[in-house]
Amino acid sequence: MKRFYGVTRDLHLYLGLFLSPLILLFALSVFSLAHAIVPGAARRPAIRTVGDIPIPAGVELLNGRELIDTLRPVLDSLGIHGEANFVRRFPNERRLLIPLTIPGREISIDLKVETRSATISERTTGVWNAMVYLHKMPGQHLANLRGNWLWLRLWKYIADGTVYLTMFVSISGIYLWAVLRAERRIGLILMAAGAFSFFGLVYALAR
Repeated sequence: MKRFYGVTRDLHLYLGLFLSPLILLFALSVFSLAHAIVPGAARRPAIRTVGDIPIPAGVELLNGRELIDTLRPVLDSLGIHGEANFVRRFPNERRLLIPLTIPGREISIDLKVETRSATISERTTGVWNAMVYLHKMPGQHLANLRGNWLWLRLWKYIADGTVYLTMFVSISGIYLWAVLRAERRIGLILMAAGAFSFFGLVYALAR
């Protein structure tokens, strides 16, 4: 029993320290989400035009993830990377508008299929915007498109791992508290106060 307690205590401590930067990221981004604080969002974009782009034939006829996967080599040839949010079509003009997002940066590619050229707009949105983006992504929206950028797919696993490890740290913390008899009373009071605050707020919002 003592060995189990010691191992649990060490894991609780070191995993908590490992998680602290990620928890801090999620916590700070909540302030921006709750109060709409996104410094840098109004900065002007830098615009450039590129020609002679190797665009695959019939690309404008594709849809969904197939379209993104087909466009990815085109974007790589332009030195552009990021998560594609959607692709907007202009069939009569044979144009594709492709917004990409990198945490802290937004890129818009206006791709003209007929002339094999593109107008590229890049805007820096800053660290706060990056934290908000990572907090919300990959999310449940755009299920057929999300995760089309390698680094965002990796971030998905990091976010999942953060949740599982946070659950472990929370459960192990309750266990460590329960073992220490001297701390049981104050622990029960604090847990009761937390539960009352949470369920009271839920009740007030649901009325």
